[in-house]
Amino acid sequence: MARQGRNDRLAEALDEAGWTLDQLASEVRRIAAEYDDPLRTNKSAVDHWVKGAQPRVNATRYLTEALSQRLGRVLVPSDLGLASTEDGDDANLGLSVGPDAVGVLAQIWRADLDRRRFIVTSAYSAAACLLPLGVVEEMGHRTSTALRGGFAGMPEVEAVRDMIGMFMIMDERHGGQHGRSALVQYLMSDVAGLCRGRFRTEQVRAEMLSAAAVGVHLAGWKAYDAGEQGLAQRYYLQSYSLARASGIAGHDAFVFRTMSQQGMKRRRPEHCLDLAAEAVRRSDGRVGPRDTSTLRGHPRPCPRRCGQAPGCRPSTSTGARPYVGLHRRAGAVLGDVLGAGRGDRPVPHRQGLREAGERKRAEEQYARAAVGRPAETYARIFALDLVAQGCMQHSQGHLEQACSTWHRSIDSMGGVRSERTRKAVVSIRHSLAAVRSRGVRTAQDLDERARVFLSA
Repeated sequence: MARQGRNDRLAEALDEAGWTLDQLASEVRRIAAEYDDPLRTNKSAVDHWVKGAQPRVNATRYLTEALSQRLGRVLVPSDLGLASTEDGDDANLGLSVGPDAVGVLAQIWRADLDRRRFIVTSAYSAAACLLPLGVVEEMGHRTSTALRGGFAGMPEVEAVRDMIGMFMIMDERHGGQHGRSALVQYLMSDVAGLCRGRFRTEQVRAEMLSAAAVGVHLAGWKAYDAGEQGLAQRYYLQSYSLARASGIAGHDAFVFRTMSQQGMKRRRPEHCLDLAAEAVRRSDGRVGPRDTSTLRGHPRPCPRRCGQAPGCRPSTSTGARPYVGLHRRAGAVLGDVLGAGRGDRPVPHRQGLREAGERKRAEEQYARAAVGRPAETYARIFALDLVAQGCMQHSQGHLEQACSTWHRSIDSMGGVRSERTRKAVVSIRHSLAAVRSRGVRTAQDLDERARVFLSA
């Protein structure tokens, strides 16, 4: 670590955060652990940084993200008096919502295709969740002339929709890593050019931007399925920018829903209720019954996920107090948000039931979800629902039943390339560890099958 003079910017940010050296070190380690990086940052290391030593590249990234989360705004290394990462402040690429989404996406697509480390390993940013909540209404008006550049009509729009639809089918059937590079290349080489072109009518332009938003959202989903959370978030934000620019109701609401779900999965619940509420507000009366039902079926925050998170701030869009004991009021809040006065409360979400410890009901919901999705069409989610159903059976002491369900899940994973399904099989082996060591034949056979699956 090269030492310079005292780093006043970092010291000021630490004071603003209200953290001790130990607390900042703990947060840096927490974020590093989310990315399987066994960083051992301690109080002494943070003290050296404040005195002018420069952290290593990964530590700089995690340190910047920790303070971004705490302070509720997106920071870059230079804001903290730190040297840039090996890719400079590009580590902040895509963490914005602005009028030229296509220009930003061009850089993200190239970095994604080249598998540049700064974008592939980028950290999920809780602070960036505030961006779409903060630009709510004014953006669409400024983008009406931003993406201009021969004439495109509805045949071109339909071609884009058909191609993206094909990628969606492939994603459901074979997992997010099949066709991922091809999708990004198609968005970069074909869709970007169409978005920057001229259109026969303003309505055609709106439809093209909306179609592009769906494609970019799918790219985010594929990154999410690969475990690349920071990259997924950047795609979601730019999908939102395109959706807002189109002015067509529906997709922007769906992006809010997706971002809320991602925050819960990442155990960063600070703004998830706001995002979920905004999703329903934007869709109310403007989308069809099926889309409304999807938005109202958003999983509820749960106790294990929604305790007081480090650095929680008050809700910026509702003025609510910090999310202390969020799980105690989540049911009431989301019940009001998702069913407000309509007498059609959503069916409890299976993940919510699981997190709340209602294992039998969760098992039934996972089984129902699996039956409702043909394995040949929805292989990945079918397999994941079965894994979760087996976990609920196992947690109730039904080992034989769980092993049978888990065998069915692995049956459906052939040809699926997905980090989430791989991790699900790892979780099966973890669940079997205790009974396997006692010589239970059913568990040993399944564990061996799972081991062979992972090695392949």
